[in-house]
Amino acid sequence: MTPPHPASYRILLRPPRPGDYGWIIAHHGAVYAQEYGWDIAFEGLVAGLVADFVKSHDPARERCWIADLDGEPVGSIFCTRKDDETAKLRMLIVDEKARGHGVGGMLVDACMAFAREAGYRQMTLWTNDILTAARKLYATRGWVMAEAEPVKAFGQAMVSETWKINL
Repeated sequence: MTPPHPASYRILLRPPRPGDYGWIIAHHGAVYAQEYGWDIAFEGLVAGLVADFVKSHDPARERCWIADLDGEPVGSIFCTRKDDETAKLRMLIVDEKARGHGVGGMLVDACMAFAREAGYRQMTLWTNDILTAARKLYATRGWVMAEAEPVKAFGQAMVSETWKINL
């Protein structure tokens, strides 16, 4: 159960600062290993995605947000370019201490609003069936599952899903 936060509980969505990209990689690796039994290959995937973003993202069409609680990162999300018409929502994560307070929804909403403003006509994302909280966030915002396929990945059997939304 997530402990209650004091009345001063405030989340700020901000751009990444030095150390945040490392936090994103490490947090994904640790959280997914602990909560889902995923192996280190997932952390490697996230590290590659983050490195590619840092090296070559277009700030006019791609962005990363950090959910910040009292100066500490407690969540992240990325909007990246798939093609001229389609953005990708990537690497959504919310720290356990910030869950249940709307942080995931804030991150998804910011990502979708940015994609609209950047001129994308649709968005896509990749997730897995075991990520029920994230899937609920997407569904309540109008995303629909477009594809599903059983896979063995990161040391686990699961169903890989692609979701889409028109903006």
